[in-house]
Amino acid sequence: MPGFWTLTTLEPDMHDENLLQLINDDLAPATQLLGLLQDESIALKGRDMPVLEKILARKQSLIILLEQHGRRRSEILASLGLPTNRSGLESIASHSSVGEQLLAQSDVLNQLLAQCQAANLVNGQSIQTQQAITANQLRILHGGEAPSLYDARGSTSMLNKPRAYSQA
Repeated sequence: MPGFWTLTTLEPDMHDENLLQLINDDLAPATQLLGLLQDESIALKGRDMPVLEKILARKQSLIILLEQHGRRRSEILASLGLPTNRSGLESIASHSSVGEQLLAQSDVLNQLLAQCQAANLVNGQSIQTQQAITANQLRILHGGEAPSLYDARGSTSMLNKPRAYSQA
């Protein structure tokens, strides 16, 4: 395997320790991001726009930082001729004095990022639901589609014509 030879001819401890440091450096921002996503969920339910704006700004800076570190980790693995995924990390770990710690911290980071992704998905669904509710309320307020009304016989009532909110 070409990556193995490259790995053994270079100083593996330098690369594995750099990877470990990058992973450890991402644990705090990933934890902060998860907390922000949880705060965002609460702010979305309360429609607290000033809080949401602050959360968005902080989220963006954390995401940029996490992406930068992720790119650096991938570049290190690629420079060694290894795949830029878990198997590449395992290759380095198998020849490293900090290999177990490297894989363990990587697992912790991956779990945190998976929790962030799940929380972000829930928040996205919440936003979509609120958008649909708001659109429906605006349609009603502007005299758009009126709900279907039925008479005592179960047929559609003739009163089913759009009315302005002031006439409802």
